[in-house]
Amino acid sequence: MKIREIVKLLDAKLMTGEEFLDSEVSSACCSDMMSDVLAYVKDQGVLITGLINSQVIRTANMMDMICIVIVRGKTPTDEMVKLAEECGITLMRSDKRAFEASGILYAGGLSRSLEGQNA
Repeated sequence: MKIREIVKLLDAKLMTGEEFLDSEVSSACCSDMMSDVLAYVKDQGVLITGLINSQVIRTANMMDMICIVIVRGKTPTDEMVKLAEECGITLMRSDKRAFEASGILYAGGLSRSLEGQNA
């Protein structure tokens, strides 16, 4: 799935990363706990979270994620947007809840985030 499809499916507002909209992703994870992302997530392209601080960007960057979706209508801070730009990460926001966003993306073809985990 291309990142531009995620924007469309989640009716999201792109905050940064327009140049990466044609990048392909095949899996996603959903968590507000960055420690869980660091401990359990492997080879995920998209992070879905309601957490709005720069640690989200740093965690995604460490895990080689290329797209972050901020859910529940929250707006990323200016610091987050700037850091995402610096890291080459697409950042978007959606009014959908995390559960709904995850389901929409799963139905759209993205794979489960944590095999055997209850994330």
